[in-house]
Amino acid sequence: MVIQGLQKLTLLDYPGKVACTIFTAGCNFRCPFCHNASLVVDTYKNEEITQEEVSAFLKKRMGVLDGVCVTGGEPLIQSDIEPFLRQIKEMGYAVKLDTNGSFPDKLKRLVDEKLVDYVAMDIKNSQESYGKTIGIRDYDIRNIHRSVQYLLSDAVPYEFRTTVVLEFHQRSDFESIGRWIRGAQRYYLQQFVDSGDLIQEGLHGYNREIMEQALEVVEKYVQTAEIRGL
Repeated sequence: MVIQGLQKLTLLDYPGKVACTIFTAGCNFRCPFCHNASLVVDTYKNEEITQEEVSAFLKKRMGVLDGVCVTGGEPLIQSDIEPFLRQIKEMGYAVKLDTNGSFPDKLKRLVDEKLVDYVAMDIKNSQESYGKTIGIRDYDIRNIHRSVQYLLSDAVPYEFRTTVVLEFHQRSDFESIGRWIRGAQRYYLQQFVDSGDLIQEGLHGYNREIMEQALEVVEKYVQTAEIRGL
């Protein structure tokens, strides 16, 4: 495991739980609006946190924290994610996994082995606009589609979420996304915020009015739809 960040307390990242967040390094996407760019493209510059340090922290917080969020980067590119999550589960923590959905077989295996309790999957854009949005023009989205279909089967509690960026999203994209994830348990539109650690500069979020219009488009397709970040 290549771990380059640890947020020791969060009341927001894991719905309904007091948790910490572990940040893994590296990603197979290059989303221009990624707010953790240093975890994606400049990983060699970051100080690593050992698994032993993480384990020691989690042992000290047993009985205080309910859950652990594992995010990135893309956690599923880590070759030893499985034993790492197993160790966390053996301590009694619930595990939330953030993923871009590009590893459907690995995702299913982790859920089947009861190593993941909640999945948050990014829907970067409509299927038609996926490649440009993730910075890989000719990307084959079949694995993304497989992950979407797997989560829609309700094998594990989950949410879908889209970070909304003025330069990449328009009304027709939300209509397309809504049809794609029809029937989803939860879908969140996340307001883009410039973290100062982006892959591409000069990007912008939409204002409240446009975000609410986008919400109106998608909420007719899913069980619960909300805006985050306004």
